[in-house]
Amino acid sequence: MVTLVNFRKKLIDFSERFGELAARYDHTVNHCSELEASINDYSRFITDQENRETWRRVVQGESSIFSHLVWDLRKKSALCVAIMEKYRALKLQNGEVEIADYFKNIEECIEKEFGNFQVNSDSKVLLVGSGSFPMTPLLIAKRTGAEVVGIDIDDEAVKLGQGVLEKLGAGLKIRLKKTNVENLDFTKDATHIIFSSTVANKYDILDQLYPLTNEQVVVAMRYGNELKSLFNYPMKETNHQKWKIVDNILRPDVFDIALYKKS
Repeated sequence: MVTLVNFRKKLIDFSERFGELAARYDHTVNHCSELEASINDYSRFITDQENRETWRRVVQGESSIFSHLVWDLRKKSALCVAIMEKYRALKLQNGEVEIADYFKNIEECIEKEFGNFQVNSDSKVLLVGSGSFPMTPLLIAKRTGAEVVGIDIDDEAVKLGQGVLEKLGAGLKIRLKKTNVENLDFTKDATHIIFSSTVANKYDILDQLYPLTNEQVVVAMRYGNELKSLFNYPMKETNHQKWKIVDNILRPDVFDIALYKKS
């Protein structure tokens, strides 16, 4: 049986490893394989049912002990996922294409992302936190023909993402921009909005989106609670006069999806 001490040590080991690997990023593909292996290990740790049970059994009653460690791990793992996307984009520039386990988890969820509120060729999809390897826009546009706009606040991510689209997204209706939702004309026309699970202030942005969006918009909020909160920013309460949850898609992988519509 896993003890509180051993579980905490495992989390500390991951935190230290992610910190070291993030510090090594030098805008080349050096250290890519090390980071990919660590993220894949972490994904398996997060999705392991025994670890989830351990979290419920020994961690929830010790929230004060774990609160800083959880915050630290969430921040570092999100940074490392962003760097892993940069590695993947840089490798594509060099003619290499490979998919880490973490990215397979995301790709497998996209078809079911919106539940009954499916995307079609007339849809306009906004992705908040598009990253350096915009696979969600690519897959949505390829499979549905929808118009997709991805936004990010990281200059390097947007530039690398545009390079990925040049190689993999020819003829697709995809744009990437470094901007915020309030400065994007597309926001008012969006039929579907997706939030990356690693966007720290996603619920603040959701609140901000209320007056900026149309009445029929559907929002897919990727999130992670309990053990999954080590790898994702968790679900939060919304202002029920603005947004109501209409579906909660629980998945065996690293994040779940909450669907919101306007109240």
